[in-house]
Amino acid sequence: MAKKSKLETPEWIKQRFESKEAYEKKKEIKNKTEKQGKTFKVKKCPKCGSHDVNVVLIGEEEKNNGEWECKKCKWHGREIDEEELQEGEFMKYLDEKGEEVA
Repeated sequence: MAKKSKLETPEWIKQRFESKEAYEKKKEIKNKTEKQGKTFKVKKCPKCGSHDVNVVLIGEEEKNNGEWECKKCKWHGREIDEEELQEGEFMKYLDEKGEEVA
């Protein structure tokens, strides 16, 4: 087995491309350094779609099996819906909810 060196020639050079961008374009590789921003998970009620939900705490013996409760429609259950929001969408969600952003 050959010993792998710490520094390795990038694949785009090995394949004789003029630049990394040309290699990525040809291979349809998205630039990993380009960040889309943070994503935030927001819980919502599976029955009415309201975001006004909270965890109902149960006794010590069942502490990992908590339930969710919707304050709008009074739904109770363990299966809650999650919605992923990008940073801009999340800020808009907080504005609509009336939350102060520091």
